[in-house]
Amino acid sequence: MATASIASNTELLRAIAASIRHSSNKPLATQQPTGRCMFNRLSDRFPHLSVRATRNSSMSKENSRKSGDGAGGGLTYKDAGVDIDAGSELVRRIAKMAPGIGGFGGLFPLGDSYLVAGTDGVGTKLKLAFETGIHETIGIDLVAMSVNDIVTSGAKPLFFLDYYATSRLDVDLAEKVIKGIVDGCQQSDCTLLGGETAEMPDFYAEGEYDLSGFAVGIVKKESVIDGKNIAAGDVLVGLPSSGVHSNGFSLVRRVLAQSGLSLNDQLPGGSLTLGEALMAPTFIYVKQVLDLISKGGVKGIAHITGGGFTDNIPRVFPKGLGALIYKDSWKVPTLFKWIQEAGKIEDAEMSRTFNMGIGMVVVMTEEASRRILEEGQHQAYRIGEVVHGEGVSYN
Repeated sequence: MATASIASNTELLRAIAASIRHSSNKPLATQQPTGRCMFNRLSDRFPHLSVRATRNSSMSKENSRKSGDGAGGGLTYKDAGVDIDAGSELVRRIAKMAPGIGGFGGLFPLGDSYLVAGTDGVGTKLKLAFETGIHETIGIDLVAMSVNDIVTSGAKPLFFLDYYATSRLDVDLAEKVIKGIVDGCQQSDCTLLGGETAEMPDFYAEGEYDLSGFAVGIVKKESVIDGKNIAAGDVLVGLPSSGVHSNGFSLVRRVLAQSGLSLNDQLPGGSLTLGEALMAPTFIYVKQVLDLISKGGVKGIAHITGGGFTDNIPRVFPKGLGALIYKDSWKVPTLFKWIQEAGKIEDAEMSRTFNMGIGMVVVMTEEASRRILEEGQHQAYRIGEVVHGEGVSYN
C-alpha cells in the first residue's frame, strides 16, 4: 500500500475524531471508540436469522411500484431511466430465499427485546451534492434514511456505521461528509460506532464518492409497533418533511434539466435557490416519534420514502384496510409545486414518488390523535383515516 494512501487515512481518522469531539458539548450516549476499516473489503455474508427482515430494491428509492410511460406529456420515473419492474422482480426472487422481508426494518430477537436493523443510501441526491458543492449535510441524509426506517417499529437507535467509497481520497471533502454523519447521529441520539473508507482508483469520477449507512436499534418485544391492531376509523397523523428528503432525485434532475433553470437560480415562488431547497437535509424523526409512542395510542408508522403515500402507507396495514387521505389538510411546499409544474407531472405520479411535504405518517387512535394535535408540542396534521378496502384514495 502506498505511503501516501496510508498518510491520507491517518489524517482522515484524526479529522473524524475531532468532529466527534467538537460537534457536541457532551459525549454521545454509550460512546465507544470509533473504528474505521481502511481499505478493508469485507465480503462475508451472515445467515439470515431475523424473524422479520427488510428488503427494498434500490430502485424503490428512486421509484414506485408502477411507472407511467409519459404518454400524456408529463415526466415519470420511467422517463428518468429507472426500471421498476426489474427492481420488483429482484425483490420477489429474494423473498423466495428469505421469507418475511418487506418491512421498514429487520427484527432480530434478543432476550425480551428485538434488535431492529436498517440500511440505506441517499440515491442520486449525491449528484446534486457534487454540483452544488454542499457536502456538509449529505451525511445527515444518510443517517436519517436508516434511523427513520427503524424507528417505525418503535426502536430507539443504538449505533450507526457508514461506508464511504471514492476513487481518490480527498481528506477535506471526506471530513465534511462524515461531520454530517456525526451530526445526524447526535440528532437521533445514537453512536457512530465505525465504518469503512474505501479508495478504489478508476471506479468513480474525479471528486465523486458514494455512501451507504447501517443503523441498529432496540425495542422491547411487547412494545413493537407492527400495525397488527390497526382498525378502520383510526387516524392518520402526518409529520411535516423538510423537503424532498432523499428520494426521487432521478426525476428531480430530469425536471431541472427540462426547466432550463440551474441550481443557482431562485426557486420560483420561494426564497432559496433551487440548489439550497433541494439539498435541505432529510428530517430525522427519531425523538419526535419516540415521544409520540410514549404518550400511547400509536398503532403503526410509515416512513414516506420512494413510493410516496401510495406504496408506503399500505405497508403498515393489515389486509383489507386502506387509507383515505384528506386533500388540502396540509400545505404542500412550494418546491413540490414547482417540480410538478415544471415537469408537467400528474397528481398520481407525484403521490407515489414524493413525500409531498409529509415525511412520516403515524396511525393512532382517535383519542390519541386529538390529544397530540391539541397539545401542539409537535407540528402535525390530521391528514386522513383508515378505511375498509385496500390502497390509498383521496377526497
